[in-house]
Amino acid sequence: MDGVVETHGRLDILVNNAGITRDGLLLRMSDDDYDTVMHLNLRSVFRMCRAAARPMMRGRFGRIINISSVVGLWGNSGQANYAAAKAGLIGLTRSIGKELGAKGVTANVVAPGFVETDMTAQLPPDLLAEAVKRLPARRAGTVDEIAHAVAFLADDEAAYITGQVLCVDGGWMG
Repeated sequence: MDGVVETHGRLDILVNNAGITRDGLLLRMSDDDYDTVMHLNLRSVFRMCRAAARPMMRGRFGRIINISSVVGLWGNSGQANYAAAKAGLIGLTRSIGKELGAKGVTANVVAPGFVETDMTAQLPPDLLAEAVKRLPARRAGTVDEIAHAVAFLADDEAAYITGQVLCVDGGWMG
């Protein structure tokens, strides 16, 4: 963060888009798989937000946008670690929104649903087809659609939105 502020004079936008899975049923999940997911999906975001907070508060402007998942809102069998990390990210972001709002810094979450990514490309084709069939949109989302949601929350038009979760999920949670 210091390098960004030194080079550009300020820090305006932070997007945390980290995410890995180490899926497994609770009774078979290793401590290492749980800790690895929590460390990358939640702890790293906490550290980035903490580092960004001071320069954003000094500049009296900032947009923190954290990428969670609808799994963080409703859970998913075989993903206790992932769901816990992504739910924790929502709580973290809402708290940051309350702490930094008076300094002109907003903090929000984008919670994608089923999106075509390298992570979902590893799923079996029959599982992919079944997931898409259940979506009201009848298709998976694209990374561009997630990027548009992020761009909206980073824009001045979203200055009065903080501590919120924007589900971009083709109606999955609807």
